Amino acid sequence: MTTEQTTLPSPRASVLALLNDAIAVRRDLHRHPELSTEEHRTQQVILERLRALGLDDVRAVAGTGATALVRGGQPGPNILWRADIDALPIEEATGLEFASENEGVMHACAHDGHVAIALALAEALQASRASLRGSVRFAFQPAEERIGGAVGMIEAGVMDDPPTDAVYGLHIWSTDAAGTLSVVPGPIFAAATHMRIIVRGRGGHASAPQTTIDPIVVAAHVIVALQTVVSRSVDPAETAVLTIGRIEGGARGNIIPDEVKMSGTMRTFEPQVSERMIARVEQIVAGVTAAWGAEYRFDHSTLPAVVNDARCAGVVEAVGRAFLGDDHVSAQRITGADDMAYYLQRAPGAYFLLGAADPAGRPRAHHSAQFDFDERAIGLGIEVALRIIETETGSKLG
Repeated sequence: MTTEQTTLPSPRASVLALLNDAIAVRRDLHRHPELSTEEHRTQQVILERLRALGLDDVRAVAGTGATALVRGGQPGPNILWRADIDALPIEEATGLEFASENEGVMHACAHDGHVAIALALAEALQASRASLRGSVRFAFQPAEERIGGAVGMIEAGVMDDPPTDAVYGLHIWSTDAAGTLSVVPGPIFAAATHMRIIVRGRGGHASAPQTTIDPIVVAAHVIVALQTVVSRSVDPAETAVLTIGRIEGGARGNIIPDEVKMSGTMRTFEPQVSERMIARVEQIVAGVTAAWGAEYRFDHSTLPAVVNDARCAGVVEAVGRAFLGDDHVSAQRITGADDMAYYLQRAPGAYFLLGAADPAGRPRAHHSAQFDFDERAIGLGIEVALRIIETETGSKLG
């Protein structure tokens, strides 16, 4: 979905009053990005702002993460709002006036925008806490780009005090226009299985290949054979991706090495498809290496799919339709992965995509050196988040 609103809806006045500051926060974080588990400055910016706002239970968690609580003036449910905070090891090439000043590090997945929206949401809720039924805990999570960030936050107790009744979050999406929203019940982000394959042969001189078991040749056949996993072992009605993204082996052109290492990813939405693919990969690797007299090692680990609760997804959809319009809400699934999955395994909730494509139509792909997003999405995101919390808690907020 890329249809752009001709005129974007306007957030409420209290959100508009926060917007300039929210954009400034986003740009500051963009200028000073930090990699997973290294988000020390980012953490301090978040903690200082939360303390200045007067939220309860403001503290560092999970190493470089942060949490705080808006405690409502009336009894009600406990909502968790999650925002990821880390950047990527990419050299920025946007030319923005607030481009990264940290060499080789860039906010190329909109986490700076997620933090800006969450901080503004915290300010709006704190200002209206007398009218808030229940509470809203904020989880500013490190290390989304590396497996472990969400688990660390959960182990630190962010879902336990108070116990989370529902969890929400959003992902700014640079390929959909500002003023659009996507949400689905069930899986919305795919499960990601990281795999590592080592092919072990017998090295030797390149001039005498008959005395060796060449792992480079074997690895080449493995890679080609793996391309049949999706095309011949997965139902065409099911979504699946298999990619080998890295291969490493050898030191010089006249030396046949002892081994070749490969790594890649599989993406699926249904656990049974993932299990079938993992089994087929190992069967293929075992068969190909045996045919050449080589040996192998196959390791894998899976980040589960992000699975939305049907009721909570319905809340997001209804809010989106009421604020953005029926024609600007869609149901799309993404083969990207996100460790929001772990929160949604612990409590019902929903994760959704908020459109923010470049209005000039320039490609701004996630995880690219040219990544950027339409900052109008920040105000829309704050408003949508407020409406979700109003709906979940039965509150009328300012």
